[in-house]
Amino acid sequence: MSRMNISNYADLLTAARQQPEPQRLLFVFTQPELPEGYTAAQNKGFEDGTGGVLTPQMCTDKALDELGDFADLVEESRHMGQDWKIVFVACLAGQAGVMPSSEEAQAHLKTMINSIQNGAISKYLAYDRDGDLVQFA
Repeated sequence: MSRMNISNYADLLTAARQQPEPQRLLFVFTQPELPEGYTAAQNKGFEDGTGGVLTPQMCTDKALDELGDFADLVEESRHMGQDWKIVFVACLAGQAGVMPSSEEAQAHLKTMINSIQNGAISKYLAYDRDGDLVQFA
């Protein structure tokens, strides 16, 4: 899916529905934290809201027909009891018209978590709690 046509969560759902194969969406919810052995400068940046590392707090996968608007996603995440600031999203395409199962999504979620922990986030869309697309420099 092209990121260029996606400016918000609703655009993402629309683009996913237009794909030739059924899509399962993968979500990794993260919270900024200070890295181990942080410096005074890193601590200052973190306190100013501009620093830290994004640490995965929880993850889930959803078929398109299980998803409502972004407010529904935020509300569902609230019931999980983990705070988060940024959610990373990826799509997992089915094959031959068959939706990937939740079990099949688990390995891809683990890959997403590892990528996020290693700072390799460029291939994922990211949204803040207000549903605004987040761009990382």
